[in-house]
Amino acid sequence: MVYSRPGGPPVAVLPPAQLENPTWVPVVQTLPGWSRILLPSRPNRSTGWIHTGAGGVRTTRSTHRVQVDLAARRLRLSDAGRRTGSWAVAVGTDRTPTPAGRTFLLASVSPEHPTYSPLFLALGAHSGALRTFAGGPATIALHGWPDRAVFGREVSYGCVRVPAAALRALSRLPLGTLVMITR
Repeated sequence: MVYSRPGGPPVAVLPPAQLENPTWVPVVQTLPGWSRILLPSRPNRSTGWIHTGAGGVRTTRSTHRVQVDLAARRLRLSDAGRRTGSWAVAVGTDRTPTPAGRTFLLASVSPEHPTYSPLFLALGAHSGALRTFAGGPATIALHGWPDRAVFGREVSYGCVRVPAAALRALSRLPLGTLVMITR
């Protein structure tokens, strides 16, 4: 259960799996027996509290971080504060912008019949301009793109299109890894 505040009323259920992946979410605050977590729901950057005092909650730490600079149209990876990669990327247009803020790697999805990307790394964020996209809830993702001419441009529906080398590096990050998207 997810609570509005420690000891408060339940407001949601955090499922054990998202898009056929185990659910891992970042902890943004802790109190004795409670953790405040980022939620993969609208509005973006929503948080809730989970009770950790009774056990049953697995925790881990990640030293990885993904930084997407929308103005520079650049994605940077770091591990323990040390830069491990940097690539030009494509981001959302003025009409369908990539949402800024703190989010996380929610799931890794390999389409059965890939068209433009062999892998989609869904984030815990949604488009602010679109309610649905391709039959889903307009979840923002990091994914590949076959035409390298898009990198460094504002051309997507809100997702971040990345070169193949970036996608390979991103695919090795653990789910729940923090992603900061800045303007």
